[in-house]
Amino acid sequence: MFSGILALFQGEDKFTTPLPAADARNALGALLVRAAKADKAYLFEEVEQIDAVLIKLYDLNPVEAAKMRAGCEKLEEEMPVTEDLAGILHDAISQEDREAAVAALWSVVFADGEEREEEDALLHAIEGALGVSPEVSKRLHDAEMAKLPKKRV
Repeated sequence: MFSGILALFQGEDKFTTPLPAADARNALGALLVRAAKADKAYLFEEVEQIDAVLIKLYDLNPVEAAKMRAGCEKLEEEMPVTEDLAGILHDAISQEDREAAVAALWSVVFADGEEREEEDALLHAIEGALGVSPEVSKRLHDAEMAKLPKKRV
């Protein structure tokens, strides 16, 4: 314990999240984070949805999902070109899995109950890089939007 405290004063940062491998799993996680941040607000609901997606896709427990997301947040910061992240995914997974990835991305966009132009533009760029057709993308978008609670008038 004392060595950990001492390391803080000596400039050693043993408590940072390491940069994960730029593989398909982490690329998708980084894209989920990027989708959540597209509107310049990274909200709890979006973080919660990212963790839920990671739990479902990769059979993780909540702690494992949170750790994976933390690594993906770092990867998202280190890889500024969205098409590079999407390219990793495109080359590693099937068309069906790419469509599932797009659905997961839309679920993160809608986690805060709203869709903004910058989120829409980012998702369309990712869809194109993944090779998901506009028709399929629209269907996936609409399916995720239909899951939103109806607003009272």
